[in-house]
Amino acid sequence: MTPPDNDPRTEPFDLDYAPAPQSTAVVDIADEYGLFIDGDFVESRSGRTFATTNPATEEHLADVAEGSKDDVDRAVAAARNAYEGHWGALSGRERGKYMFRIARQIQERARQFAVLETIDGGKPIRESRDVDIPLSAAWFFYYAGWADKLEYAFPGRRVAPHGVAGQIIPWNFPLMMAAWKLAPALATGNTVVLKPAETTPLTALLLADVIRDVGLPPGVVNIVTGAGATGAALVDHTGIDKLAFTGSTEVGKRIQRATSGRRLPLTLELGGKAAHIVFDDSAVDQAVEGIVNGIYFNQGHVCCAGSRLLVQESVAEEFTLRLKRRMAVLRLGDPLDKNTDVGAINSAEQLRRITDMVDAGVAEGADLHQPDCDLPERGYWYPPTVFTGVQQSHSVARDEIFGPVLTVQTFRTPQEAVDKANNTPYGLSAGIWTEKGSRILWMAEQLRAGVVWANTYNQFDPASPFGGYKESGFGREGGLHGLAPYLRAAGRVA
Repeated sequence: MTPPDNDPRTEPFDLDYAPAPQSTAVVDIADEYGLFIDGDFVESRSGRTFATTNPATEEHLADVAEGSKDDVDRAVAAARNAYEGHWGALSGRERGKYMFRIARQIQERARQFAVLETIDGGKPIRESRDVDIPLSAAWFFYYAGWADKLEYAFPGRRVAPHGVAGQIIPWNFPLMMAAWKLAPALATGNTVVLKPAETTPLTALLLADVIRDVGLPPGVVNIVTGAGATGAALVDHTGIDKLAFTGSTEVGKRIQRATSGRRLPLTLELGGKAAHIVFDDSAVDQAVEGIVNGIYFNQGHVCCAGSRLLVQESVAEEFTLRLKRRMAVLRLGDPLDKNTDVGAINSAEQLRRITDMVDAGVAEGADLHQPDCDLPERGYWYPPTVFTGVQQSHSVARDEIFGPVLTVQTFRTPQEAVDKANNTPYGLSAGIWTEKGSRILWMAEQLRAGVVWANTYNQFDPASPFGGYKESGFGREGGLHGLAPYLRAAGRVA
């Protein structure tokens, strides 16, 4: 039943916030950036560059070297020399010392990293400050602790590093994804060639500055910037002993096809279409907050974003009303304002994709709701969006949008909820909202998802493995499980 007009649940929330801009004085963005190869910043062999842009203002930030096949050759050769020259034989204790230094440097320069991440990527500063940077440091701290304990991690087995690891990371969490890839690779004795996303290269290049400052031997970590062609050159390089990729399912499939004939050790963390499952006994306000965090965090630019809401039919109308009321007070705008909840879409290309997919959902008959909000005149912006009246056949219910768009469907029984949640080619994550512990355990066993949160969402810890099933990829990052992909069997302990 729809509440009457005088119902307090429909009253406007008129609290206003004074601007709280984060100073950018701590960041000094160079006009040009080179490639980081063999411990130094160097120009690309081709001399070509590409521009990186602030998505909130469309302001040109810097010109960045575009790595060619020759540059990838140079980086792989430097990594090979470092691995065979000293890093591969270095004790775990010594490797861990370097990693502890990197972690502490990230902490000491946290504000600089956070501001740069927000300027380059468009995400709110409070997310960069409170999530991305602390977790990046935590990943290095955690795996630094494992570096000299590998014999305990894999008892009864002798293990050895693969050698040179190629790593390709996406644009949604640039520094954090670099930490997720680099930390276990270095802890296990591999050297690395890392390719950041072309729209967000700056924090990876700042990390290169940290790597040089802590005295990490030249060639252990190499960073080659560029777009798809640069990544393809890394994937195809025969000098790579292990490959890790985080990004879209479409690109992941191409990488798997390209590497299958070489039997190259491969881990893929790909797309998702995660379901929040809300039961009638859930703590409603807590669940609403979790759904908002699950889909509007980082503008929905999250592989494990909870982009599908399945709510029990008996509470669906009331729950949707409260969700829309919460959406109405989300603050969209300047990502450098500490009050901002929803920042800028990462690029013009991604904005077009989101707009096209939302238009398709409307054309298919789903009911669109967007709160009233003023979008800035410059930059790439999209308002928080929710679709109701969604059918499973609708494209917005099936396809990953990778934007601030939520779809709502209903269910009557737990089994129907499981069936709907699993009715997707993806399997990265899910959220369960109920007060019954037995129901949480039963649901978690039934859901085909790599990570299942209960009465919370988007909680990460370096000790906890993360990864997916089906078209969400294979392999795990984080925890003890995150070490295994970077090691090969070297016999059994006598």
